[in-house]
Amino acid sequence: MTQPTVSGQTVMRHPLRRALHLAAAGMPVLPLRRGKAPFGNCHNCAGNTCGGRPNMKSAGPCRCPGVCHAWAAATTDACVLTSPAWMAAWLRAACVAYHPGAAGLTVLDLDDAEAVAWARTALPPTRTVETTRGEHWIYRGAMPSHNAVRPGVDIKSTMSYARYLGPGTGTLTSLPDAVRALAVKEPSPIRPAPHGLTVPAAAGQAQCPHRTPAFLERGIAMAEQRITEARSAVHATVYRTFLAVLSTHGRCGCLTDTHVARLFAAAQGKGETLRHCTDAWTNALTRLGL
Repeated sequence: MTQPTVSGQTVMRHPLRRALHLAAAGMPVLPLRRGKAPFGNCHNCAGNTCGGRPNMKSAGPCRCPGVCHAWAAATTDACVLTSPAWMAAWLRAACVAYHPGAAGLTVLDLDDAEAVAWARTALPPTRTVETTRGEHWIYRGAMPSHNAVRPGVDIKSTMSYARYLGPGTGTLTSLPDAVRALAVKEPSPIRPAPHGLTVPAAAGQAQCPHRTPAFLERGIAMAEQRITEARSAVHATVYRTFLAVLSTHGRCGCLTDTHVARLFAAAQGKGETLRHCTDAWTNALTRLGL
């Protein structure tokens, strides 16, 4: 194989030789610098302005000619790997990484002895690779990546990268449901709203002066619906909804603990914590001077 050169000098970098070997076997690879970190955006693509992978949400290869988009830059193309822009990175590279998901693999990163001991009793055996502090368990099959699915355990597959530490030992087996289940987040328990979050009635106003009790009930129901139907920006939606309810009913004293609990329950049903709900409610009160 012809040895790549930079500025007329023959390059015998071990990371590059390993990367080319892996790429030839169909493994999308990329260089890592010291600290096991990928190379950052190049000057021309700072903040992913080149449009290659906005917000890192897409799973395809990066369009940038340089190695600057982490996992999205991983490639099996030897011409790309030995291009001048990439060679500049290989000269500074400390090791090789690969994109497991693009190779149809999932890596269970077990970060300590306790995590390894758990895997040996809870999961079917597969190919394993020793790491500095634990092991990588590699399964055939891709899935979304998740960090901290349990103490000392990360899942690296799509839209992630894993350091290549050798071929490992054991037979590669299919991704089990037990690993997929680790990524399923259990819904948080619904906790009641804390007492003391209602707004006291102004002097001489014991009832809602706006229209009828049905007006308040309809307002609370609409607020619950707005939170429940939120598809994005849940934090902001919860705050704006609390603000709207308080701006209408916050000065007349008609809101009760039951009403507040209904709003909190709707927010917690969308994944908000009790603390987030309390903070949003308090911030809305402050915004309105209540």
